[in-house]
Amino acid sequence: MDLTGALLVAMPGMMDMRFERSVIYICAHSGEGAMGLIVNKPATDVTLGALMEQLDIKAGEDTRHMQVHIGGPVESSRGFVLHGPDYTSKLKTLQVGGDFGMTATLDVLEDIAIGEGPRNPLIMLGYAGWGAGQLESEIAQNGWLTVAASPDLVFASDNDGKWAAAVGSLGIDPLGLSGTAGRA
Repeated sequence: MDLTGALLVAMPGMMDMRFERSVIYICAHSGEGAMGLIVNKPATDVTLGALMEQLDIKAGEDTRHMQVHIGGPVESSRGFVLHGPDYTSKLKTLQVGGDFGMTATLDVLEDIAIGEGPRNPLIMLGYAGWGAGQLESEIAQNGWLTVAASPDLVFASDNDGKWAAAVGSLGIDPLGLSGTAGRA
């Protein structure tokens, strides 16, 4: 199973509170493990302007108040930008499918600051990571649903509504989800 480019949606019984009601875009998945970014958890204490100030990047007024998201609990001081195919870094962008790119080099923030960055960036600090077989095990234990990723869902401005929208995209009423697994 290769979930690169898919969304993980935390089930109601998710025991790890860091991932409660999370929607995670999977940037890479292989036999060695997986890496993803939480797309619906904005940081409450960080703005892009403050982040750019720390990095000595002059932020424009239109970028100063942009949200920064908590991408996951791993390497929480490392930055990532999830974006559409309209942007490619001069240094390195990981293209994921046809609709998404992920850039983790400083030049993407410099380009955002001068208005030459991606149209709909999700700026993240940290990422979610799994070792070999760990994600597959969590899915088998009813920890996650997998959902096709769409730019409309991933880049929606309503972070609180992304979880219900992702579940709803499967034709499932979120209120009908159970946190326990069963076998027929």
